[in-house]
Amino acid sequence: MEENVMIDLSGIVKRFYIGKPNELEILHGIDLKVRAGEFVSIVGASGSGKTTLMNIIGILDRPTEGNYLLDGVDICKAKDSELSRIRNKKIGFVFQTYNLISRTSALKNVELPMLYAKVERKERISRAKELLKLVGMEERMSHNPDELSGGQKQRVAIARSVANNPSIILADEPTGALDSKTGRKIMDLFHKLNEEQGKTIVLITHSEELAAQTDRIITIKDGYITGEKNGKEGEEYADR
Repeated sequence: MEENVMIDLSGIVKRFYIGKPNELEILHGIDLKVRAGEFVSIVGASGSGKTTLMNIIGILDRPTEGNYLLDGVDICKAKDSELSRIRNKKIGFVFQTYNLISRTSALKNVELPMLYAKVERKERISRAKELLKLVGMEERMSHNPDELSGGQKQRVAIARSVANNPSIILADEPTGALDSKTGRKIMDLFHKLNEEQGKTIVLITHSEELAAQTDRIITIKDGYITGEKNGKEGEEYADR
């Protein structure tokens, strides 16, 4: 594995309904490398395969064919128990729909991944408070999700995503349900985590505007990676 490469996908194929008349191939041989500390966006229209790709990167699903090394670990050969441990420790998820637990305070929501990781209660509470402060939600830590705005919910979700100090954050349309002003604030948070804490961030989006704020833009169409370009500079350097 190349030095400093965190995510290394090679020849990734994903099929559903394998062996049946309605067998469906969604990803057709994806090659993708993401370096540690990089902020990358994967851009594509609905149905392009970007969420399927994110599920494979996030070890929520296994590829049908191909190889996947995550920080040097061969994900395709690892047992389910090891995959579960890697997912809990190395990857933080942020979704468009927030996925917060209702009737549970912001503080408890942020604590949850640490509970699964068997972090001691006092340390859990202390870190959850620290993370809510980081995302500007210290005044709302006792509020339940239904008492929060969309932007506030997403801030809590971001705090929860970094609870176990993962090296990677996967964000699937994280600003999709937000107005543009709130969306910009959420993107500012991702930049803060990337620049100040060195998090490797993969942003899944259909928005070229959001993608332009990242280091590198990967374009996916019909299950193929069709192009790559620098984000912040905007120069195209590869077509596939």
